[in-house]
Amino acid sequence: MSRKLKATFWVIMTTALTCGFLHHLIPPEVLNFERLHIFLFNLCGGGTLLIYFTEDRQNLSPKALIFLLLAVSFAFCAFMEWYALTLIIPLALAAITETVRVQHFGSCLPKGLFSPGESTARKFHQAALLCLSLGLFISIPATLNSVYGHWITLDKLKLDTFFLGFSFPISLISMSVIFSLMKEECQPLICMLKEISFWIINLGVIIFFLFILANWFLPQVAIATTLFFTVSFILYLYLHQGVRLQQKAFLTSGIFFLVITAITGIIYILLEFSVDYNPQETLPLLRMHAFTALYGWNLS
Repeated sequence: MSRKLKATFWVIMTTALTCGFLHHLIPPEVLNFERLHIFLFNLCGGGTLLIYFTEDRQNLSPKALIFLLLAVSFAFCAFMEWYALTLIIPLALAAITETVRVQHFGSCLPKGLFSPGESTARKFHQAALLCLSLGLFISIPATLNSVYGHWITLDKLKLDTFFLGFSFPISLISMSVIFSLMKEECQPLICMLKEISFWIINLGVIIFFLFILANWFLPQVAIATTLFFTVSFILYLYLHQGVRLQQKAFLTSGIFFLVITAITGIIYILLEFSVDYNPQETLPLLRMHAFTALYGWNLS
């Protein structure tokens, strides 16, 4: 990565971090800097890095550069609530993402996800790109529903909540790097558990989100607990099978952040459905949960 590109990402991440504190100066009702904060971290920074990592070049390719410019435009339009443009830009972003995915993995259909011969690292990599493109596509009907149609009205189906989903591809590509730094040779049982972990992480998060929308208590606890044990198992594997490199320490910290995210999430669910639930009292816990979820992968 060139110095110019490093400086570009430094500016994006620093701006994102700064926007995270501006709600103390400007009320969110006036300007929602938290939305810009999330977009810059996840889509502009994380999404562009995902494209850059997939193409494996010294500098941003023309496609990656266009992706970055469009992502910044998308972030600014969502921040300014120019929703008409946010219905168009995601199409171009998703098209670029899918083009990069197909070129890298050689197939329009994600057949590699179901192939026993495909490594877990490559499966997480393709899942990250697929998740990003699907998230961009789905953001269009989500915006239409939230801003214009109001066909589905759920307390927890907010537009800002949906935008948080752009952090998931970052988690997946981080998982890809984690598994790529593990020893290739493994026992059949370990290989099978890696495969199971891949599907639990991907399907578990999607199902968990649906349970949150449905406001189902026990399924939320069950899925959150399953995800916690799965991430803990991946941490165990990484500590024992990971190659000793400098990146290992950074990625290990990322997994620890994810473990803390899972723990705080489970505690928050239990408190939310308790008789004495008070949103103000649980706000610090919710902030900690959001902090570890958002910053963990981005900063590691």
